[in-house]
Amino acid sequence: MPIATITFGFDPIIRLGPELAARWQTVALATVIAVVLTWSGIVARRVGLRADDLVSIAIGAVPGAIVVGRLAWIAAHPGIVAPNVWVWLDPGVGGFDLAAAVIGGIATGALIAALLGAPVGRWAHVLAVPLMLALGLGKLSMILGGSGQGLPTDVAWGTAFVGPGPWGSLAASVPSHPSQAYEGIGALILGVVLMVGFGVGAAGRADGRLLMGAVAAWALVRAAVSVTWRDPVTTAPFGTNGWLSVVVASFSLAAAVVLVVLGRRARAARRRRDDLEWPDPATRPQF
Repeated sequence: MPIATITFGFDPIIRLGPELAARWQTVALATVIAVVLTWSGIVARRVGLRADDLVSIAIGAVPGAIVVGRLAWIAAHPGIVAPNVWVWLDPGVGGFDLAAAVIGGIATGALIAALLGAPVGRWAHVLAVPLMLALGLGKLSMILGGSGQGLPTDVAWGTAFVGPGPWGSLAASVPSHPSQAYEGIGALILGVVLMVGFGVGAAGRADGRLLMGAVAAWALVRAAVSVTWRDPVTTAPFGTNGWLSVVVASFSLAAAVVLVVLGRRARAARRRRDDLEWPDPATRPQF
């Protein structure tokens, strides 16, 4: 039996009274969301965006994330819920695919931004870093509930959760890959890389390409981490959810490329229009 170097034995429940209790994981996740939204609002104000639009965009992203994440999971596991359509609406059966949920949330969030008349591309640009930080810290918060454990392992950094729990993973006391930490750290590294990019001016144009590129990179990290999950391998080297992450990465990368091409065409069209308006360079206004 492998022995984990890292063992957790805390109580995952906050007990505030005989009838009032909450999971540390839930509290941590709520804190992450609050902090990321607050920071996003501050950044938005600094770049001239309406911070109050952020709440509407965040709320608008929720239904897209839920619907697309759920439908992707159902499509990937047809034998579990397909025979009974009503089971599709039961969140207690099966789950959601996080990678697909991110795409769904971006889609409906962008729709709400467009309906509000907010600059969708600039908002997408600003929210790229906060999204990576939210995904990373959200994954790390799973450690507080013993959720997201991977395959049993004897590596030095394997983790085990002991005590009565209740823990979020089955057989949590068995030393296993900390898959939730792998994915969380990967997302945080991407967030830091993007922050450095903002600082040196390498983030690109504010048209959404940065966000979609970040999602593509994160989805590839998620696919790589999926080889340590407890999900069965369907087609080597990934299981079903791992391949879903590959699909999301491919879609996001394609979207980023399309945004780059459209941006170049738009700039070329503006230059041609300017040349027509001021055929004599000497008369063109100086900026």
